[in-house]
Amino acid sequence: MHNLDIDLVEMTMDVMKYSINRITNRNPVLGAPKKEEELRKIVGETITPEGIGGENAFQLFKDVLSRAIVPIDHPRHLAFVPASPTKAAVMFDLVTSASSIHGAYWMEGAGGIFCENEAMKWLVELTQMPEGAFGVFTSGGTAANLSAMVTAREHWRSKDESNQGEKGLMITSIGAHSSIKAMAKVIDVDVLLINSEDRLTGEELQNTIDGLDPHQRKRLFAVVATGGTTNAGIVDDLDGIASSCNKEEVWFHVDAAYGGGALAADSVRHMFNGIERSDSVTIDPHKWLFSPYDCGAVIYRNPELARNAHAQEGSYLDIFKDEGARGFNPSEYQIQLTRRVRGLPLWFSLAMHGTDRYKEAIERGIELALIAGKMIEENPLVELVREPSLSCVLFRRKGWTPEDYKNWTYKNHKAGFALVTPTKWKKGDEFETVARFCFINPDTTTKDIQEILDTME
Repeated sequence: MHNLDIDLVEMTMDVMKYSINRITNRNPVLGAPKKEEELRKIVGETITPEGIGGENAFQLFKDVLSRAIVPIDHPRHLAFVPASPTKAAVMFDLVTSASSIHGAYWMEGAGGIFCENEAMKWLVELTQMPEGAFGVFTSGGTAANLSAMVTAREHWRSKDESNQGEKGLMITSIGAHSSIKAMAKVIDVDVLLINSEDRLTGEELQNTIDGLDPHQRKRLFAVVATGGTTNAGIVDDLDGIASSCNKEEVWFHVDAAYGGGALAADSVRHMFNGIERSDSVTIDPHKWLFSPYDCGAVIYRNPELARNAHAQEGSYLDIFKDEGARGFNPSEYQIQLTRRVRGLPLWFSLAMHGTDRYKEAIERGIELALIAGKMIEENPLVELVREPSLSCVLFRRKGWTPEDYKNWTYKNHKAGFALVTPTKWKKGDEFETVARFCFINPDTTTKDIQEILDTME
């Protein structure tokens, strides 16, 4: 065997050993970012004409660079919307990469796409959308929302030729995810924000639509509701909003990127009533369905409308649409042509564990939020801002300023203890700085919660 082959085998063993240790470690080091110049001073130049060698590069990553990473699956990582991929999903993410699958067309990726579609069937069942509804996996919620809104806009344009020259208008609330406004810039449409960070109701939406001038009403093509806001876990009045959208004949999209996992939880499923009436839904398996980054999903009531909007034409692509290659082509239902089979790790984890285990793990996140709420109510130093919703808890430390919250966050993070960040909550006409927990990881314990609260004394 050539020396290069021997080196490759040894490097593979090193990588697999690291991966096994990382996958089985339930309490990884809570790394912290360093300044770019500090990292460069430690590791030096890594991209050189001669190369620095695999062993050296891997050691630099393992010993230095990986410690400048905050692992999203740490049990005391309760900031933003963390993640906790199953060990099975992480292992199969390795298999997915090693298998070198192009997941755009059935002709090349049939076996992998078949597995993705099996997982997608379960997601569609959770929404209870009608027969014929289906979806595709994307790189995340932003790409899923973007794909849905491109579909909505193109459908709106196709219904009336005079819409071709109009700039579309969509309505959502200030509690919607930031990607909604960012995505609107990409497709060059206007966004009208309803000034409510709490639960958006069908009545509020209808009043907003009734207040539009005739030209605005002509331009209105979509409404985006939220199935679990990232800030507070709030689920909008989906049934009421659906009725308004149906009456006004506008596209109804539900961004359930974070909260969509809770569709599997019997204890809160009723909160999502009305989602089955939507035209499209976004769910991120890499958030609350225990998949690795990056894995989002978009589901359409009528997938053919998405295909009309997204299918790409090109002479070199014709073979993929030939009768001999007939099958489901994921690239035709969302914005990306080149794509990983992102749903494959989810499929393997679901196949290995079963959907009942998923339900239990999601219910645990909801239970942890309720436990934290009770602990906060019993602690004289803190108080709830609002009742816990899904797996989110907003609370305040009495007497603290925004600077106090910031210093508290940095102190816990610098100590390698926990990452819990403040957020802002609309209080009257102003925004108040408060603390926030988001529970995704079923390995988080009540002891973790108590110890974090203790750091606020």
